[in-house]
Amino acid sequence: MVDLSKPLAYRVRPKTLEEFVGQEHILGKDKILYRTIKADRLSSIILWGPPGCGKTSLAKVISETTKYKFIKLNAVTSGVSDIKNAVEEAKNFMLNPTGKCILFIDEIHRFNKLQQDALLPFVEDGTVVLIGATTENPYFEVNKALISRSMIVKLEPLTKENILTILKQALEKEEGLGTFNIRIEENTLETIAELSGGDVRTALNGLEVAVLTTSMDNDGFITITDEIAAQSIQKKKSMFDKTGDSHYDNISAFIKSMRGSDPDATIFYLARAINGGEDPVFLARRIVIAASEDVGMANPNALVVANSAMQAVQVIGMPESRIILAEAAIYVAESKKSNASYLAIDRALEDIQNKDTGTIPMHIRNAPAGEMKNFGYGVGYLYPHDFPEHKIEQQYLPDKMLGTKYYIKDENIGEI
Repeated sequence: MVDLSKPLAYRVRPKTLEEFVGQEHILGKDKILYRTIKADRLSSIILWGPPGCGKTSLAKVISETTKYKFIKLNAVTSGVSDIKNAVEEAKNFMLNPTGKCILFIDEIHRFNKLQQDALLPFVEDGTVVLIGATTENPYFEVNKALISRSMIVKLEPLTKENILTILKQALEKEEGLGTFNIRIEENTLETIAELSGGDVRTALNGLEVAVLTTSMDNDGFITITDEIAAQSIQKKKSMFDKTGDSHYDNISAFIKSMRGSDPDATIFYLARAINGGEDPVFLARRIVIAASEDVGMANPNALVVANSAMQAVQVIGMPESRIILAEAAIYVAESKKSNASYLAIDRALEDIQNKDTGTIPMHIRNAPAGEMKNFGYGVGYLYPHDFPEHKIEQQYLPDKMLGTKYYIKDENIGEI
């Protein structure tokens, strides 16, 4: 009898590497992770990937194949005392002759520094083989000492084909939905896979909801239509967390699309950020920066447009600010590009920080008191407005920097 109190995603988890679907880039038979798991020679690893990509399932597979004691903790509910208890269990030779354990910590990024530090000596001496699972970038969220002692394994969102395979297996397996008379078309399964956004847990939960909430037809079948599937899984998940690693990836893609003059990609990443709940003022600030850094002197008006958009967003708010952001982002994307100003200031800062750049010429120094002219302050300065075209050649750079070029015009910069 199938225990329906447990979610479908839990019931159909793979027990062996052969049953595991997806992540071929790390679990192909020629890959190091596959070989170390099969040989039971695993060292500490951090599994990093989005929700529903198979991190916990992979840990389950390891628990089924290892000869070592396997202990699971969740960082949300566990503390330092739980870590110590796990280590004591591992070191109890009466109960655990190997003297070591594989410790799986789900959501390890939620452990604070003290909790992560408590793990370190036991990972270092080999008592604990750590398997940490995280949706966040471990290089930002996990103790550097733990990182240096672990292999970082990046898992990708499952493909539509991967999820289709798992859904079909769930329909066939007795512990899944195999005991139900279910009628579902291939295209309906594809709808569920598509709407899951690479998260197999979402796909399986949606399928289970559809089955358990649909009445039998007169012919004894539970018929799942496209409409029922869409209602059960609701709208497509966005692989975006405004506080997590995807935030940095998305904003990077947004900025690079504007810089690369691709308005469609720019709008796509802007929409993704808005849909994910990104702060519209933050987005507006990024457009302002791009207008200066990447458009610059090729179209100085871009900075005016972007800054006006930022001010408007602060006053207007969402949802209308989406239109303001879109207009400014497209303007920046469509503008000619020049990073001459950006390069100029960085070159100058580099010189000032690393060279003896000399002193300011006396004739352009400030002389607020008349007596200072006796010391050469301001003496010999030529006022440009007294000359034709309001321009006159004279020395402005210090003697040691004469001839230095910081601002180098490119082909996109016209006359001002």
